[in-house]
Amino acid sequence: MSHRILTWLQVTADQFHLGNYFGSVKPFLDLCTKFPDAEKFLFVANMHSLTTVQDGSLRQNAINSLKLFLACGADPKQVFIYNQADVPGHAQLMWVLSCLTHMWFMERMHAYKDKVANSKANEASVGLFTYPILMAADIILYDATLVPTGKDQKQHVEFARDIAQKFNANYGETFVLPDSYIQEDVAVVPGIDGRKMSKSYRNFIGMLDDEKTTLKKVKQIATDATPIEEPKDPDTCNVFNIMKLFLSQEEETERRKRYTAGWLSYKDAKDALYAKIMEFVNPIQERYNNISDEEIHSMLSQNASRANELAIEKINEVYKKVGLTL
Repeated sequence: MSHRILTWLQVTADQFHLGNYFGSVKPFLDLCTKFPDAEKFLFVANMHSLTTVQDGSLRQNAINSLKLFLACGADPKQVFIYNQADVPGHAQLMWVLSCLTHMWFMERMHAYKDKVANSKANEASVGLFTYPILMAADIILYDATLVPTGKDQKQHVEFARDIAQKFNANYGETFVLPDSYIQEDVAVVPGIDGRKMSKSYRNFIGMLDDEKTTLKKVKQIATDATPIEEPKDPDTCNVFNIMKLFLSQEEETERRKRYTAGWLSYKDAKDALYAKIMEFVNPIQERYNNISDEEIHSMLSQNASRANELAIEKINEVYKKVGLTL
């Protein structure tokens, strides 16, 4: 079976960090390798990002993120990249799906439930509340078959599948039912404080951070008080758990021996981690700096036409079936 793989880039910041790379970007690139004959779609999720970014920075955030995504190895000849906001069909389909979705169902979605749990429901925008409906429209508008996602986003893909089934049952076969593709071995990258690396925690190491900033952050990684001469448990060490992302299996085994043998200082461990990070990000940053904003504009402009062609075909079918076409 030929697959159409669809994913998206959040543009809530002006770059992404190591956690984003190992948790999202790399798994998508690996999936492209696993399914070489599949169609690969990636869109800039700036309409979603508008729920949290309202200071006018979305445009530059999107450009930076796309440049970085390409610098990490995505091939624009193999991955169809487009801007969500360039395609009116996303919002048009969202409205139709909204009319098929019950309030009680949306109240079960994670983002809104988190607001309720923290007594902040009154602070939730309508956009945040209806966010999963837009995501469902994003997915089924293009007949995606596989949606790579983390476990925390699986609920949204399940909703997209459910609403597609409901529409098909009411109006006849229209939408392909998407499946989540969850890679169980996707890394959860710890931040410098030991919690999951996140922009909201401000505990991240950015892919575009300069050497001075990266070194400062690596030095701030939390460690325990085990004396230098004592053996150390690598699995409980934040430095090691970031370091192993860059290691082969043989290198990881050797590194573990260093920890359990004793006489490994956390300073030496941090110095080694810093060297590995810079070795990894330097060529990515070099490629990033060689991609102009104009190249991104040109790519999105060219791809907007095809994205709209696909979307309009589906929207016309939907409008005809629900009776909006007169």
